[in-house]
Amino acid sequence: MIHKLNLEHILFLDIETVPELEEFNDLDDTKKELWDLKTKYQRKEEFSPEEFYERAGIWAEFGKIVCISVGYFNISGDDREFRVTSFFGEETKILNDFKNLISTHFGHAKHLLCAHNGKEFDFPYIARRMIINKIDIPYKLNLFGKKPWEVPHLDTLELWKFGDYKNYTSLKLLTHILGIPSPKDDIDGSDVCHVFYNDPDGIDRIVTYCEKDTIAVAQIFLRLRNDAILDASEIKHI
Repeated sequence: MIHKLNLEHILFLDIETVPELEEFNDLDDTKKELWDLKTKYQRKEEFSPEEFYERAGIWAEFGKIVCISVGYFNISGDDREFRVTSFFGEETKILNDFKNLISTHFGHAKHLLCAHNGKEFDFPYIARRMIINKIDIPYKLNLFGKKPWEVPHLDTLELWKFGDYKNYTSLKLLTHILGIPSPKDDIDGSDVCHVFYNDPDGIDRIVTYCEKDTIAVAQIFLRLRNDAILDASEIKHI
């Protein structure tokens, strides 16, 4: 089935998120209490709510999106090009720009969205942040009333599981075992919060990292089809 999909109909993507506010003490008292309750199970007795706050970007209720990178194939005969671009800045602008892209260019029934662990993280996170920011959810992210086979989402993690739901395989591990250049050569997900709030050039580093992850998702998809992976000359940043 995966071999029958038209690569030009797929929008590959990755998002980077951080805590909505830099410090735990920036939260109002109600939000602090809600954070305490939300994370009690994960923290157990090992961390206080304040110590655990650096992970707040994982939850859409306490985090925000600082970058969405997307990539898509342009194929002509034997020539192929993978075009990558990013949305960053104020979160409302990121979300509206992304919404405009998928509504305008990837909104037809034939189009699919693809991310690594996208069904558990990227897609619902974007939808939740749109609701929080009072932005209408585009058709491709609105799953209400859809049957499982009608959901226009691909997930390289799910494809790699082959029906096995017991284990999580990271993007870094999957690229390594499949012989794909690693996207984790500067920062990784655990660094994004610190880099965003403390590095003057942080957003540039985050955008670069996010685009590398997007390219890695496309590379994994190619390997799952047993297609040749992209070389540097086939990747165009726009």
